[in-house]
Amino acid sequence: MTVQIRGQKMLIGGQWVERDQVIEVRDPQDNRLIDTVPAATKEDMLECIEAAKVGAKIAAGMPVHERIRVIHAAADYIEEHKERYASIISQEGSKTIREAQKEAARCIQTLRISAEEARRLNGETLSFDQMPGSENRVGYYYRFPIGIIAAITPFNDPLNLVAHKVGPAIAAGNAIIVKPASVTPLSALLLAEAFSSAGLPPNVLSVITGHGREIGDILVTHPAIRMISFTGGLEAGEEIVRKAGLKKIGMELGSNSPVIVLEDADLGDAVESSVSGAFWAAGQNCLGVQRIYIQAGIMAEFQKAFVTRTEQYHVGDKQSVLTDMGPLITEKEAIRVEKMVEEAIEKGAILLTGGKRNGAFYAPTVLTNVPENCSIAKEEIFGPVVLLCPVADLDEAIQKSNSVEYGLQAGIFTKNIEKAHKAISKLDVGGIMINDSSDYRIDAMPFGGVKNSGLGREGIKFALQEMTEPKVVCFKLSDQ
Repeated sequence: MTVQIRGQKMLIGGQWVERDQVIEVRDPQDNRLIDTVPAATKEDMLECIEAAKVGAKIAAGMPVHERIRVIHAAADYIEEHKERYASIISQEGSKTIREAQKEAARCIQTLRISAEEARRLNGETLSFDQMPGSENRVGYYYRFPIGIIAAITPFNDPLNLVAHKVGPAIAAGNAIIVKPASVTPLSALLLAEAFSSAGLPPNVLSVITGHGREIGDILVTHPAIRMISFTGGLEAGEEIVRKAGLKKIGMELGSNSPVIVLEDADLGDAVESSVSGAFWAAGQNCLGVQRIYIQAGIMAEFQKAFVTRTEQYHVGDKQSVLTDMGPLITEKEAIRVEKMVEEAIEKGAILLTGGKRNGAFYAPTVLTNVPENCSIAKEEIFGPVVLLCPVADLDEAIQKSNSVEYGLQAGIFTKNIEKAHKAISKLDVGGIMINDSSDYRIDAMPFGGVKNSGLGREGIKFALQEMTEPKVVCFKLSDQ
């Protein structure tokens, strides 16, 4: 499917607007121009924030049943047009059409969960008479929306990660301004289209397209913004924290995810799950499998099976249902991954398969014998590269898993319940998947990490907590 190049509009305060200056959106597969979006200015961002001030009051006054209706209607709209949504996800980003179809389906699920959680945003009664002298007091607390939320979203899940911010924000009664990644803005605009079609009041949602260097600082530093929800890289996250001022911050900043495979594991399952976890979306996945620690007794067998399965991966045209993996988001990113692999090999790593680049495409790559001082062993690769590392036992695997400054999710393959529980208690991560790779998530679970992997938690119920505040109400009764 080819998108007509007609120039998309951005949504500011309920109005779809265009600008003379535009950003080109290109397919990373062949650099083909897909469409253009407005290049917003500082003045546009200030207008956006002023509109959101109005929207915050409107959103807070929306009854819960109306929030539920709107979010469900937006989900219905996406479901009715899901092939169009999947096509745009695949064209503007790295995902194959099969991966994009799954993302569109997950976005629908994310919105439906948001609608359901809106009805469960409850408070509770408080026993004021637990304190002597307060016997004549009764009360409760309830949760209220915080106001305006700024959502800064990445390219790797250009629809569902936006929905993970927009759905809970609206469910909680907030206004939200979305600044999508400049390379993948079309999916976020399509999500806004769904909410406009659903009858969301003007000013509650804005999606502003533009370069971060032009409009980012205003969004981050403006005192009217009460929360920043950011998904992206560590350096950008640290910069936001330095500039943001006194406001709530939720961040998911990536990882260098470990998977442990013990001798009693189902090797076939471990290989299949870990290969998929390593190369989904060309490895541009915060949960992607990066380091696999294999107990020495099964290292040779696991390595052979893993390399064989990797070499069966079909890399090519994203729009073909036969393709397993497409390109990285830009050729620049592929070159970055290429340099990380070359550095590791120069320091003694052994290339088992892959290691070849063709434009923005980088072959699924497997390394072993990787020195621990390599950047690829310590940092987030965000590309289709995985490291196979032998370990003597679970203790060594845990120690090595915890040796980096990230801690989002981990996986372990074992049939031993005691070893599984030891890993659960000792691994420094926000989530651990037993007999699955690190790359597993449902949209309802709390999602986030420790150390440099971020602050706070997403996942609809938990995002709703982050996007609201408790207000205490206490009645002092007369003695009658």
